[in-house]
Amino acid sequence: MLLTAKILLAIAAAVAGAIGGSRWIARLYQQSTEILSFPHEVQKQNRQRKRYLPAALGVLFAFYLLSAGTGVLSICLNLFYIFFLVIFTVTDFEQQVIFDKMLLPFALLGVVAAIIGEAGLISHLLAALGGGVLFLLLAILTRGGIGGGDIKLVAALGLWLGVSSLSHVVVVGFIGGGIGALIMMLFCHKKRTDTFAYGPYFTIAALLMLLL
Repeated sequence: MLLTAKILLAIAAAVAGAIGGSRWIARLYQQSTEILSFPHEVQKQNRQRKRYLPAALGVLFAFYLLSAGTGVLSICLNLFYIFFLVIFTVTDFEQQVIFDKMLLPFALLGVVAAIIGEAGLISHLLAALGGGVLFLLLAILTRGGIGGGDIKLVAALGLWLGVSSLSHVVVVGFIGGGIGALIMMLFCHKKRTDTFAYGPYFTIAALLMLLL
């Protein structure tokens, strides 16, 4: 019975998340055309997203819920955590942008998660500060190779993860991003001088850390 309830919850959360998330993305795209990398692709991306987003969220929610404990608040927070990471992945892959209007509620929920977590709020605040400063320095050194969205994303992840887990996510994200960039260059999808979206590799690394 509990298994059936978890699967039904995953389906309901995925449908609600996909509808709300896709509409949210479409609205932000419409309001922020000047910062989009591929504005001519928006309509096609909006159509495609409606097809794959429910399935992606459903699989991830179900996978998490089947191994989750019984803490209702913790479960709800982690479902939101998965939702936002998926949404960030989508917008960064589609348009190479992570919106502040999405990062802010994600960061605030991270504060709540830090407060109820074992490590405590101070540790997570230090992770957010350290991650943000590190990526700001990298952005300066790479002359824009690391974008502002990546800086804010890593800082927000610090609120959720703390120092140790954030370090693992950053390392795995950089390795994955490097491999992804190499593959795209080998198959002529990108040139060495093109910009790359690194955000999805950090979000995917964070998802893997939660789910595996």
